[in-house]
Amino acid sequence: MTDPLGQSQVLPYLSGLSKEGYSFHLISFEKEERFSHHREHIQAICDAAGINWYPLSYTKKPPLLSTIYDVQRMKRLAHKLHKKHPFKIVHCRSYIAALVGLGMKKKYGTKFLFDMRGFWANERIDGKIWKLSNPIFKRVYDYFKKKEIQFFKQADYTISLTYNGKKEIESWKEFGEHTPQIEVIPCCVDLELFNPENINETDQTNLRETLHIAPSDSILGYVGSIGTWYMLSEMLDYFKLLKATKPSTKFLFVTGENPSTILNKAQEKEIKLEDIIITSCRHNEVPLNISLFDHSIFFIRPTYSKKASSPTKQGEIMAMGIPLICNARVGDTDLVVEKYQAGQVLTDLTDAAYLQSFETELNFIKSKTIEGAREFYGLEEGVRRYLSVYEKLLTQNY
Repeated sequence: MTDPLGQSQVLPYLSGLSKEGYSFHLISFEKEERFSHHREHIQAICDAAGINWYPLSYTKKPPLLSTIYDVQRMKRLAHKLHKKHPFKIVHCRSYIAALVGLGMKKKYGTKFLFDMRGFWANERIDGKIWKLSNPIFKRVYDYFKKKEIQFFKQADYTISLTYNGKKEIESWKEFGEHTPQIEVIPCCVDLELFNPENINETDQTNLRETLHIAPSDSILGYVGSIGTWYMLSEMLDYFKLLKATKPSTKFLFVTGENPSTILNKAQEKEIKLEDIIITSCRHNEVPLNISLFDHSIFFIRPTYSKKASSPTKQGEIMAMGIPLICNARVGDTDLVVEKYQAGQVLTDLTDAAYLQSFETELNFIKSKTIEGAREFYGLEEGVRRYLSVYEKLLTQNY
């Protein structure tokens, strides 16, 4: 919960559902450094929402064995809590938690909600974290692909982040005519926080001065981590050509990433470092930083597993009324950008495609983009969908 995703993609939903009368016991695994810095803040959020939080320390090494150890700790704590507070629903975020949730369903009869968050085992392969040439990783991969089918078959309900992912699951021959019950809930955005009307011009001016952004500068912006999936090299290629076309452009990264990761790659491409601006901020300061963007960009590796991916940044950027430049074949990104005229989807990531895109009129209507964020990514809509699933689980009305 002390990671940015925990604060944007777990706690807001649970807080909203708590207001509807649901009581939560939340087990999470926390990284030591982040936990020491953010524990009090997260505890205050949980206390305000009536969420009972049970943070455990995250174990990273040795690989695989540390995960088995953490699963056993999660299992012991979940079973212990169930004896004190008999749970009606076990809501499992991703595959590791589902190992425990499925076991609790079999032992106690609790409803098992599989909140899949993506094709996890395939993400490990696509992200080159596991190599199938390694017999150990091949065995682990095969194990989780078998468990994946069990999760879908035995879950009382499944949550997919994308319609693309749902369509893929429903095509699998393992289910025949008995496809899983699936609700689509993308990575939602707090529209009260990400609201361009709340941006103060004085704060904008002060931030521009702090970041040495001149009034005449045009800003291409990126927000979030770089990590495994985001195509930094290609985004820098796009910027380099854009800079040649529009010399006033600078590239602003709002990220917790080590600046050297970005700057070293920029130097390789002979991009002037004074044209790269890198800053980091707290989650509640992200909207102000995004408000400095003239355009926002993200390129994601369009692998098989990304059919089920919903970039958190997309809803945030759209809510702020900033046009998007993104690539095709990632989750529902194409569908959303095109439906709500939120910017430009590139089918090829080549210099020729970039140059052509500069000459193409941007498919962007600010008011429609903001409305699209509300309709598709609004937190209230996400909570409503979760609430509908919870009610179905408790009434068997599905």
